[in-house]
Amino acid sequence: MTMAFSKIVETVIGPKKQWRQYKARCKRLPENYRIAIEAVERYLMYEGGADGKGIIPMFEDLIDLFEQSAAAGTPIRDIVGEDPVEFVDTFVRNYPIGQWRVRERTRLVRGIQRAAGETVEGEDR
Repeated sequence: MTMAFSKIVETVIGPKKQWRQYKARCKRLPENYRIAIEAVERYLMYEGGADGKGIIPMFEDLIDLFEQSAAAGTPIRDIVGEDPVEFVDTFVRNYPIGQWRVRERTRLVRGIQRAAGETVEGEDR
């Protein structure tokens, strides 16, 4: 197998295989944990700008968290807290996929502050 073809196979097949493994692990969770992780996953797909290989480590960590929590009998609310959106936003910030969101939110806030004639935090005027 040539190096270029090998890279193509890794790029195309690798994430699919890992994704299938992740989904199989989700199916083995107790029902309430499965429902919760599926809700988090759905939110990440719509809100997070998820894309292939870059998102796999995040989902692997997510399933690890839910599997460990299920094994320990940790209540769902103890995992995600009272605000699941805040949980996901905080969780995503730890991964490269979440970095762009933080950067763009900061740009949005600063742009509006400038437009409103307000002092922009972190900038000298």
